[in-house]
Amino acid sequence: MTAPVNSKRTISLAQSLGYFTISLVINSLGNVLTLISSDHVHPSFLGSAYWTAADADLGHAFLGNNAWVLFWAFFGLGVFISFLNALLLKKLDWKRIGGNIAFMLPFSLFIQWFANLFESLPQATSWVGNILYVLLNFFGVFLIGTAISIYQRVNLVLHSQDDLFQIIRFKYVHGNATVAMWLSYLPPTVFGLIAFLVTGRIDNIGIGTIFAFLFQGSFTGWADKHVFPKLKHQALDMGN
Repeated sequence: MTAPVNSKRTISLAQSLGYFTISLVINSLGNVLTLISSDHVHPSFLGSAYWTAADADLGHAFLGNNAWVLFWAFFGLGVFISFLNALLLKKLDWKRIGGNIAFMLPFSLFIQWFANLFESLPQATSWVGNILYVLLNFFGVFLIGTAISIYQRVNLVLHSQDDLFQIIRFKYVHGNATVAMWLSYLPPTVFGLIAFLVTGRIDNIGIGTIFAFLFQGSFTGWADKHVFPKLKHQALDMGN
């Protein structure tokens, strides 16, 4: 069964903040694990999670190797998706957009912080190292899917990309997490194509990206039932 639209909030603000904080850290860590593992094997072989790859590639295409490139890429593109969400909902909800931005600011900072923390990891120089980084990459995708499940159920504030996923999931595809994830990948596909037209190359897209494309939505659906299983979707608002 899918969660009811416009359902009431059944957990306290303190509980919501606790779940949200946990999911924010998990999601940031998962995204960075996919990027770092990709960079330490070969970006065009392993790749990162789908949105992560698109954001990073487009950021590098326009900002180069700026020290804060990941922060600005994740934050700027997130704001853009906030307005796409408003279009899908057919209403400009400034409170919702403000919530997206309230999520994206600490999330983008955590992304940059974790990236700086793990950038000194050694490059893979053997088949064992390559396998370990592949597993680390896949684990990062699992963490992302799990984190999305938690903070979508809390529904306190969402990253605009995950808000897009939730809007599609409950407004357009009857709660199907896997189909919703695939449809939500249309914007990052466009971002990746733009990055390719600017740079003439594709980075951070490989088998890890394909893995994320195929399984990240399923991980979210699995986590709905098995990670904090008593936590239900809170206060959904899918517009008219």
